[in-house]
Amino acid sequence: MTKVGFISLGCPKNLVDSEVMMGILAREGYELTPRADEAEVLVVNTCSFIEAAQKESVDAILEMAEHKKFGAAKKLIVAGCLVERFREQILEQVPEVDAVVGTGEVERIIEAVEGDLRMLPAQPPAFLYHDLTPRVVTTPRHAAYIKIAEGCDHPCTFCIIPQLRGKFRSRRFESVMREAENLAAAGAREVTLIGQDTTSYGEDFGLRDGLAQLLAKLSQVEDLLWVRFLYAYPNRVTQKLLDTLAEYPRLAKYMDMPLQHASRNVLARMKRGSHGDAFLKLLERIRATIPGVWLRTSFIVGFPGETESDFDELCDFVRAAKIDWMGVFEYSDVDNAGSYALDEKVDAETTTDRRNRLMAIQKKISREKLRAFKGRTATALIEGPSKENPLVWEARLEGMAPDIDGKLYLTDIELPSGQAAETGDVARVEITKTDTYDLIGRVVEILPSPARRDALIASRVPPAETLTRIATGAPLRVLS
Repeated sequence: MTKVGFISLGCPKNLVDSEVMMGILAREGYELTPRADEAEVLVVNTCSFIEAAQKESVDAILEMAEHKKFGAAKKLIVAGCLVERFREQILEQVPEVDAVVGTGEVERIIEAVEGDLRMLPAQPPAFLYHDLTPRVVTTPRHAAYIKIAEGCDHPCTFCIIPQLRGKFRSRRFESVMREAENLAAAGAREVTLIGQDTTSYGEDFGLRDGLAQLLAKLSQVEDLLWVRFLYAYPNRVTQKLLDTLAEYPRLAKYMDMPLQHASRNVLARMKRGSHGDAFLKLLERIRATIPGVWLRTSFIVGFPGETESDFDELCDFVRAAKIDWMGVFEYSDVDNAGSYALDEKVDAETTTDRRNRLMAIQKKISREKLRAFKGRTATALIEGPSKENPLVWEARLEGMAPDIDGKLYLTDIELPSGQAAETGDVARVEITKTDTYDLIGRVVEILPSPARRDALIASRVPPAETLTRIATGAPLRVLS
């Protein structure tokens, strides 16, 4: 049985593509391995969103190429966003690469593995998986991503996603529901909906407030603790969406809404529109509708034409908005993005300095916000032993999205009765200490979970799996 190893780089959307390719290969009898040194076929699913991601992808390709020279690998396949940008160059400059698979050709991974072709034909990306598409879920059993849409129609000048992923297209409502139900039946306590712009979900079907309708239905899946979504576009956040988030307990009181900047001048050059004052009013409306909501955003600094005055305006906005979580990206030129042709470039040193200054402001805000949790008790989803320190366990609160926000570290997972929390459990946790971005606490109550309930009913007979999983909890990147 041929062994295949994967490296999946970039965002959760890319991870789902990798999981689909794994599922297709597993269905055809291929064995999946987390070890590059024993894989006969290696697949590198690349990211090309920013310069740093592009460099990481190239480094991974070259690293895996060494396994064709000195290891068991007989074939190396490059997939994903980098292929959409540099299809011919990859094959010309890295002769060890046997085939390339673009973002719209995911379902053709078998042809790449089994055929002699060096290059699949370029075509506008149109692929979108569904609930019957084979998929190997590689995240921990208790949490999974569901891609509800693909592509993007927004004209942001800093972004090449429409070129890499194609036009915006939504999955069918019923397909998303069935996948969520299958994941919950397999042990998922949390599902995270992803797409380039989840707030446009259903618009291509003529649905109004499609995301709100989908969330309302998903909130009825009984075994789920939380349903969250990522990447809200500000001008697509409707009152109906906010009312829906507020109404249903299973919908995480959490919004990830990349604002990109606060200066009217910079946002106009980004072709995003709006301005800081409008964003503040939107944030006020969100908080008024959803008490206790957690907010996340991201900004780009050093965008062409960003003056010191523009940056000061952004700093003032961050101080006023007091958003819970924030990421800051340093602008980098991408040759086929609209912003590449803009004048008034900001030098790298200034860009880095602005990022550091903005994060220093957010650091104080985060520390102050988390300090308010000390002494409180909150519901948490137990993640398992920390990768950095296995003596400490990790968990997440409702306002902590997987992998991108802070964490809750647990110093004690055992109750006086001797019962100890397990990975995937839901527990009540007392917060004993706070840090800049993380919390520290101890388990004070373990809440009944479907997994524990079923175990008692089955009396040591494990429940049937509805989805195949491999190496749950292990990062795909660690292959060697």
